[in-house]
Amino acid sequence: MKEQLTNLKIHPRESYSAVIERLLLCAIDPDPLTSEEIAGIEESLADIKAGRVHTEEEIMKEFGVE
Repeated sequence: MKEQLTNLKIHPRESYSAVIERLLLCAIDPDPLTSEEIAGIEESLADIKAGRVHTEEEIMKEFGVE
């Protein structure tokens, strides 16, 4: 564990505490998903499972984009 933390230091004199704090700040999302965003994701997953999806190639062909 100590070796992994050492490898994550920005500079050799950075403390392990500072490394851990930086990691924690990266791990916590300050802007979590809203309930509307979660509902949209769930709806999209249901569409995928039901086969209501189109490939990029199908969309490009339909709109004449090559």
